[in-house]
Amino acid sequence: MNRPNPSQIRKKAVDKDLKKIVLLETTTQALARRHAGLALSFLFLLGVWAFTAAYTRGVEHGFFIIIAGVVGGYMALNIGANDVANNVGPAVGSKALTMVGALIIAAICEAAGAILAGGQVVNTISRGIVDPAQIADSTTFILAMTSALFAGALWINLATYLGAPVSTTHSIVGGVVGAGIAAAGLSAVNWPVMGGIVASWVVSPALGGLVAALFYLLINVAILRQPDKVAAARVWVPILVAVMAGAFAVYMASKGLSRIWKPPMWQVLVIGAAIAAAVWAAARPAVAWRSQALENRRKSINQLFTIPLIASAALLSFAHGANDVANAVGPLAAVVAAVGTGDVAGGQVAVPGWVLLVGAIGISAGLALFGPRVIRSVGEEITRLDPMRAFCVALAAAITVIIASALGLPVSSTHIAVGGIFGVGFYREFHTNRKRAQPDETLADLIDTAGQPEDKLERKLQKAQKRRLVRRSHLMTIVAAWLVTVPLAAGLSALLFFLMRAVLV
Repeated sequence: MNRPNPSQIRKKAVDKDLKKIVLLETTTQALARRHAGLALSFLFLLGVWAFTAAYTRGVEHGFFIIIAGVVGGYMALNIGANDVANNVGPAVGSKALTMVGALIIAAICEAAGAILAGGQVVNTISRGIVDPAQIADSTTFILAMTSALFAGALWINLATYLGAPVSTTHSIVGGVVGAGIAAAGLSAVNWPVMGGIVASWVVSPALGGLVAALFYLLINVAILRQPDKVAAARVWVPILVAVMAGAFAVYMASKGLSRIWKPPMWQVLVIGAAIAAAVWAAARPAVAWRSQALENRRKSINQLFTIPLIASAALLSFAHGANDVANAVGPLAAVVAAVGTGDVAGGQVAVPGWVLLVGAIGISAGLALFGPRVIRSVGEEITRLDPMRAFCVALAAAITVIIASALGLPVSSTHIAVGGIFGVGFYREFHTNRKRAQPDETLADLIDTAGQPEDKLERKLQKAQKRRLVRRSHLMTIVAAWLVTVPLAAGLSALLFFLMRAVLV
């Protein structure tokens, strides 16, 4: 009988102890990062409080601005933690960008978009959802806007904790609806506008998924199924990159820079076509040079999409900063205007520079401190992405926003991006299962050779025939979060309005 070697026993014991130590260190580091993030967030909000306190010194009812400023900073932190993930998540999931690289690019581009092209004028009542003329006085209006902002931020915070990407715009909309009803009744809400927003819950992800799937189908047919993939890529990759450049040019001209420059649509289209042509001319020799050393296989072709994907993530982040920051801090701007003038009837107000700065810094801080959780959820946990698939998602996001804007549909960039990821994943699943529909072995062959029960072998055969490349559980979590966003934010906002009125008035 062989007796165990004492040295081997000691080695196994040491290995187990080392594993326990490593696990303890990993857990400790995770807790330390979480507490550090909370501490830094608190310091940011403390800084906002100190600034707004100095800004409102001697201003009557200035404490309302202080409260709204801190709540606006809290909202900006949550937008950075949740909403920005849709811009860089696919690039991280496809390994085109590291997490650190994505955080740096997104933070810089988001802040630049907010500060350089952020809203000079915003619709402070969230696109006309609530009629401010029906609100009794400026104090009630201020409480309604503050509670709307706070409710939206709390809901986004909870969704981030759960790892579910939700729409910032819809969270604010829900908050404004709830506060508006609490302050002035059901008649204060513009229900036709709300109907359009509800319709966008279906239109946004469906349109984004369809466009992304169509582009991925084009890449499969035109490049990946060709005998000489490299030669096909030399033809089609410059075209796809040019389409992306043209789409982003139109997107930036019509949406991202709309606060400082509003050209007519024909000029926007001419600009998009000119940039697309210039990028195609520049991309052709670049792709030809880059593809010289590539092997004739899928993995090699993926490398040609890495740089365009990184560029698209940066552009999406800039456009997001330019558009969504002003909307997110719009209620804060409304509070500042109401305290300063006492007028609540105007639908639009100028956004002070310091409000945009609070939004820009808050989004960048929230992204850096808490963004990785949702970035991983979007980029890695829905379906497997590579640079080609992630490129299709980014391209679909830009094109879908342009189409929706032309049709006058209120859509969410969050819903579009996540819908694009699901669209690519379901197309892959359909295509893969169609190829596997006729297996080499039949059920009778398995029964004859294995001698196992028929029902067990049938289940085994069905499992072999069908592959699931999209996580259904994740789909249900995200859809559920989307559906409850507006009603939950509305209910929470109404509750906060009544509490704040009872305490502050």
